[in-house]
Amino acid sequence: MRAEAPEHGSASKLVRQLTLFDSVMVVVSGTIGASIFIVPADVLRAVPDPRFALLLWVIAGGITLMAGLACAELGSMFPEAGGQYIFIREAYGRFAAFLYGWVLFTAGNSGALAAMAIAFALFIGRAFPMLSAEHVIYAHQVFGVQWELTQGALIAVASMIVLTAVNLRSVKMAAWLQNVTALGYLGAIGAIVVLGILFGRGSWSHFASVPPSGIASISLKGAGVAMIALLWTFDGWEFLSWVAGEIKDPHRNLPLALIWGIVLIIITYLLANAVFLYALPPDQIAAQTGLADATMAALFSQNAGKWVSLFIALISFGAASVVVLGGARIYYSMACDGVFFQGMKRVHPRWNTPVTSLLAQCVWVIVLILSGRYEQLYTCFVFMMTMTYVLTVGAVFVLRRTQPDRPRPYRCSGYPWLPLTYMVVACGFVLSTLLSRPRESIAGLGLALLGVPLYIHWRRQERRRSANPQPGVVTIP
Repeated sequence: MRAEAPEHGSASKLVRQLTLFDSVMVVVSGTIGASIFIVPADVLRAVPDPRFALLLWVIAGGITLMAGLACAELGSMFPEAGGQYIFIREAYGRFAAFLYGWVLFTAGNSGALAAMAIAFALFIGRAFPMLSAEHVIYAHQVFGVQWELTQGALIAVASMIVLTAVNLRSVKMAAWLQNVTALGYLGAIGAIVVLGILFGRGSWSHFASVPPSGIASISLKGAGVAMIALLWTFDGWEFLSWVAGEIKDPHRNLPLALIWGIVLIIITYLLANAVFLYALPPDQIAAQTGLADATMAALFSQNAGKWVSLFIALISFGAASVVVLGGARIYYSMACDGVFFQGMKRVHPRWNTPVTSLLAQCVWVIVLILSGRYEQLYTCFVFMMTMTYVLTVGAVFVLRRTQPDRPRPYRCSGYPWLPLTYMVVACGFVLSTLLSRPRESIAGLGLALLGVPLYIHWRRQERRRSANPQPGVVTIP
């Protein structure tokens, strides 16, 4: 292992600046996305009974909390930049950790960021028609394929540049931005709940609606289909572990932020679903493609669409902010381990941010936005991502055996039964993803394996550097 000595008169490492409040908002911003306006309809199509549907939201939140408790133990053990990458490395070795980070950079994180930026542009365009995302600025055939540059793509690119610039300048400034956006949409949801119940045109009878004749209100198959959608809605809490190297008092604040953040998300989702059900009967929700618009129209008026679009744009922007913040820390940690481009470990001497990692991430995401191929890449990553959750929670069991004496400021509550329960559920999720998307799952594995030659190359370079250390570099046995 190697450690680079800092340059004289300059800071060359990440600095702990994120408070407990900042950390909770990272969890909230990274998890709550536009899916809250899509998944409720999917759930009620699978489970027509509204009360059982609400119970499934609670169960999905509880399952997520099980994973969060396991991650809290790991984070308190390894409060370093990279989070899941570090956990996988310590439990399963560098190669497994490299594959995780490699797929994140090439497809998973980058594809998700491109999708969030495009969603932001799409809903900004709906709120302000002059910024319509569909407006084509330039069109040209490239190798027989029609390529178009739309106004939405330019807005998406601009949003990525802004978010990267903020993250380059200061992790505290990035935290302030995501705090504002998180509080903005939490406040908006709270206002919609209060105003909708007090002044909206809804009915409590919708909660007791009876499913149409011939449709089972509760079935194991329907519950399983609904849970798959619900668990994806809770995805994103793990981003906090990626920025663990910049959290103040991480042994205390990281576990607390994970637990409080996930609980806050569960409450928010339940409130949002309560408003949807108060506004519309379950069968109408199940038929919706634009649930937010329909809810606001039912509660208030048909003219609320502009505010709904702004609200969803805010959510997309806030989620993208967290992914920009966290993703760059993964690539930074990989570079520090010698298994990625070495320039990625450069930290700005004055701003204390992983400058090269942030810039490289921004450039690649812009390429994906302009190419229009981000959706295909992200779909291929779904199977790999489900496996990483199993590996992460499984790391608790592995490290309890291989590193029993390592300090654990927080120990996973309910061990071993709660993390074991999560792993059983997550393994079912992995199998379901493989069976439902075999082609994309195999493509994801192929994408991961494409990084193997690069891993071998970088490991050889690392061994040469360790054998011939340069001035200012200390080799640690």
